[in-house]
Amino acid sequence: MIHPSTFSIAAYDPSQQTWGIAVASKFPAAGAVVPWAKAGQGAIATQAFANTSFGPQGLELLSKGLDAETTLAQLLASDPGRETRQVGIVDAQGRSATFTGSECADWAGGLCAPGYAIQGNILAGKHVIQAMETAFLGTQADLASRLHAALLAGDRAGGDRRGRQSAAMIVVKENGGYAGFNDRMFDYRVDDDPDPVAKLGDLLYLHRLYFEKSPETGRIQLQGEKLITVQKIMQQLGYLQQAPNGSHDTTSQEALRAFMGNENFEERSDPAVGWMDSPVYDFIIRKFGK
Repeated sequence: MIHPSTFSIAAYDPSQQTWGIAVASKFPAAGAVVPWAKAGQGAIATQAFANTSFGPQGLELLSKGLDAETTLAQLLASDPGRETRQVGIVDAQGRSATFTGSECADWAGGLCAPGYAIQGNILAGKHVIQAMETAFLGTQADLASRLHAALLAGDRAGGDRRGRQSAAMIVVKENGGYAGFNDRMFDYRVDDDPDPVAKLGDLLYLHRLYFEKSPETGRIQLQGEKLITVQKIMQQLGYLQQAPNGSHDTTSQEALRAFMGNENFEERSDPAVGWMDSPVYDFIIRKFGK
């Protein structure tokens, strides 16, 4: 059996009522094995010789009001292979527990405190999970950013001593998913990449670019040179069938509407009024303004 050596963090943000897990491994598609989370219940990471039934079974126990320690104890009690397992749990209130079986490959271990559980096996050393804890506690941001900061710190501290291959993150919040129909705020996987934690960071950047919105003070008014720059891009890409003229006329508005729609930025711009969110403008200039 392949041993999915892994380092992970399961955590809870009480201010935003979010639960999440970030994981990295020298193992393909660790995100298909390790992370399990449900809003209002908690988050579970199951790794080493992972017993993936710990995910759904553990969430069911948490949904009944059991705390993290009790849930962990019940999962392990019925598992004859418990000494080959590694598990991290945070419950609905952020109470945490972590377990490393005696047969997990060195270095293996974990630490936990209110709001987070960090664990890893076949690591470069204990300093990996310590670096993760320091980064998580020292990052002032939302849960996804803190999870990624912790994962990146662990990775750069040596991480899985065999190398790098995959990374994943799940963050859940009630009605936090697309259009409010599920709880998956962030659900990203890098299944096979030479630098998967960095790639995961790129995906988080794109998530924020496409799904978040700037305040009105963070909008770019498309006029003057900024409008001409965008018109040049639209002309080069075939959206605008006239020379850039700096005029926000009907032709330019329709071209901008088609361009923003095709790039999935229709909710971050208003072609009729002539503005777009500043991060989107910067992204478009970097991507197309060559």
